[in-house]
Amino acid sequence: MRELCSSSVEETLEIAREFGATLRPGDVVSLVGELGAGKTHFAKGVARGLGIEEYVTSPTFNILRLYDGHYVDESGESHPLQLAHWDLYRLELEEQLEDVDFFGILESGCASLIEWADKFPGILPEDTTVVTIEVVDETTREITIERCS
Repeated sequence: MRELCSSSVEETLEIAREFGATLRPGDVVSLVGELGAGKTHFAKGVARGLGIEEYVTSPTFNILRLYDGHYVDESGESHPLQLAHWDLYRLELEEQLEDVDFFGILESGCASLIEWADKFPGILPEDTTVVTIEVVDETTREITIERCS
């Protein structure tokens, strides 16, 4: 578990960029935090870490946005990696996840970043990484990254 402190949006983006560069095919990340905590800023940083240059926005109304990026393996070789950025805030029932092919996309080999997954306990794989963002004050966030296995 890593516990980090961010005192600005820029620091949050950098923490997330470094984290994003470690993602590999099939990785699932749950972003936990209250409204306005910085989950979407974290997602933007993760996208940067995967070489995604497209503007990243919250998929609140779309539920899902897909971005084409890449990761670099241990030998320095670059490989394509799609990022699935989910926002489950507007979903009311777990059954609605099937309507958006949630489980199919999780199993597709992309990296998945999921905002509000904690609304539906038990839907994520056991090896999901949980990133919790806690608001300390107007600009400061405590970020905890817990890699489960």
